[in-house]
Amino acid sequence: MAAPRPYAPSNLDATNFAALEPHYNELLSRTIANADELEQLILDRSDLDALVAECTANLYIATTRNTEDKNAENAYLGFVRDVDPKLKPVSSALDKKIATNPHADALPKARYEVLLRGLRVDIELFREANIPLETELAELDQKYNQTIGRMSVEFDGKTRTMPQMGRYLEESDRAVRESAWRAINERRLQDRDAIDEIFDRMIALRHQMALNAGFPNFRDFQHRRFKRFDYTPADCMAMHASIEQHLVPMQRRLDRERANDLGITPLRPWDLAVDVKGRKPLRPFENAQQLVDGCSRMFHAMGGGLGEMFDTMRTGDCLDLESRPGKAPGGYQYQRQYSRTPFIFMNAAGMHRDLVTMVHEAGHAFHSILSKEDPLVEYRNSPTEFAEVASMSMELLTLPYHHEFYSQDECKRALRERLEKFPTIMTWIATIDAFQHWIYTNPGHTRAQRTEAWRGLTARFGNDIAWAGFEDARDASWQRQLHLFGMPFYYIEYGIAETGAIQMWMNARRDQKLALANYRKGLALGGSRPLPELFRTAGLRFELSSGLMHELATEVDRELVAS
Repeated sequence: MAAPRPYAPSNLDATNFAALEPHYNELLSRTIANADELEQLILDRSDLDALVAECTANLYIATTRNTEDKNAENAYLGFVRDVDPKLKPVSSALDKKIATNPHADALPKARYEVLLRGLRVDIELFREANIPLETELAELDQKYNQTIGRMSVEFDGKTRTMPQMGRYLEESDRAVRESAWRAINERRLQDRDAIDEIFDRMIALRHQMALNAGFPNFRDFQHRRFKRFDYTPADCMAMHASIEQHLVPMQRRLDRERANDLGITPLRPWDLAVDVKGRKPLRPFENAQQLVDGCSRMFHAMGGGLGEMFDTMRTGDCLDLESRPGKAPGGYQYQRQYSRTPFIFMNAAGMHRDLVTMVHEAGHAFHSILSKEDPLVEYRNSPTEFAEVASMSMELLTLPYHHEFYSQDECKRALRERLEKFPTIMTWIATIDAFQHWIYTNPGHTRAQRTEAWRGLTARFGNDIAWAGFEDARDASWQRQLHLFGMPFYYIEYGIAETGAIQMWMNARRDQKLALANYRKGLALGGSRPLPELFRTAGLRFELSSGLMHELATEVDRELVAS
C-alpha cells in the first residue's frame, strides 16, 4: 500500500466551497496510469474528505450543544444549504472515477474490496434530484432537535429539562413518579402536532428520493443505501418474529414480577424505572467531573489500554456531558476525522443511565481511537451493526468494575438492571424497526392510520402495563425516538449489535482477558472488512436467527433467575 501523505492543508476553509473546489477539481482531472496512482488518488481524496467531515462534525456539534445559538444554527444550515449540495455531485464523480477505473481490479483485493463495493452502491443510488430533498431533510431534522431541545417543565420548584426529569421516575414515592410522568408527557403532547407535521414532510421527501432512484419505497432504498450486504428487510422481519417469540414473554414476565414486588395492580407507565425493593435510586455521581474521574479509574482497572485511551479525551474539548436548558437531547460520539479525535456528547443528570451512556459512548470512542491510523477515512468508520457492538459490549464488560461508583450490593443491582435491559431494548427495537417498515411501505397513510399501526405494534411487543387514561401519551410515544427523524432505519443495528454484546458478555464470563483482546482486535479493523468477518474477529457470531436469539435469551434468563 502506498504511504499516506497529507493532501488537504490544515488551514483549508471547508465551510467555503470555493476554497474546496480547486482541490476536488485537481483530483477529478488527475491522470491515472496505473494502480499505484489510483491508490494515491484514493488516499488524497480520503484526506480531503476527512477535513470536510471534521468541518461537518464541528458545525453539527455546535448546534447540539446549544439549540438556541443562532450563529451556530446559521453556520450549520449554511453548510447544509450552500456547501454540501455542491459537494455531492463532485463526490459522486470521484466515486465513478475510482470505481470504474480500469486499474481498480489491480488494487489489492483484501484491502480495497469493501471500499470499491461501497463506492459502486453510491454510484448506483446517486441522483442530483435528491440533493435538494436531502438538504430539506437536514433542515427538518434540525427543526425537530430544536423542538425537543427547548422542552422543559416546572417541577419541584425549578425549571427542569426532560433528561433531568428522568430522576423523578426512579423515586420510591409513587405519587412523585406519577406527577413527574404526567408533567413530562403533558409537555411532550403540546408539540405533538408540530412534530407530526415535521414527520409527515419527511416521509414525503424520503418516498420521493426512493422513486427518483428507481425504488418502489424508501425502505428498500435505505437498506441499499446503508449497504446492507449481509441481510435483507425480510431478515429484519424474521428477527422481529424471533424477538416476539423469545423475548416478549420474558419482558412481560418481568413486568408481572415487578408489579408483584411493588404490590401494585396494574403496573403503570411511571412504575418501570423505580427499584422494586424500595431502595434509593442509583446515583453514581453528582457532577460530570466525578463521572469522568470514576470512568478513568474503572477503565484503567480493566486493563487492555482502555484507561490510557479514555484519558486522551480529558483534554482537547472531547467531552460535553451535563444536561442544561437548550441542549439537544440524547447522546452520541462523533469522530473528528481530520484531527482524528473523538467527541462525546450526553445529558448527564447524575443517574445510573448516565453512567451507562458514558461507557456506551466511550466504547464508540475506543473504536474511533483503535481504527484512527487507517489512512482511508471510510475505514475509520465501521458498519453500524458492528459499531454498536463496540459500545453496547462496553456496557456489559464494565459491570464487574462498577465498584468505582457503587457498593457491592449496588453493583449487583446494576448487573441485574443491564440484563433486564436485554429484553426491554430488543422489544423496543423490534417495535421501532417494524414501525418504519410499515411507514415507508405505506407512504400515503394518514396520521390516524399511523397511530393505529403504532397501537398494533405496542400490543405486539410492548410492556404488560395499563395505559388507561393516558392513551394519547402511548400513541405519541414514538415521537421521542430521534432516529425516526434524523436517521431513518438506523435502529435494527442496535438489535443486531446487542446479540453481539451479549455474546461478548458470555465470552468474558469464561475468559475476560481473551474477550477484551478479541474486542480490541475487532475494533482495530474499523470498517475495512465485511460485517461477518468483523464479528468473527471479535469472537462473535453474526446471525439474525431465532436459534441465536433463543440461546441468548436462555443465558440471560438463567442469570436473572439466579440473581
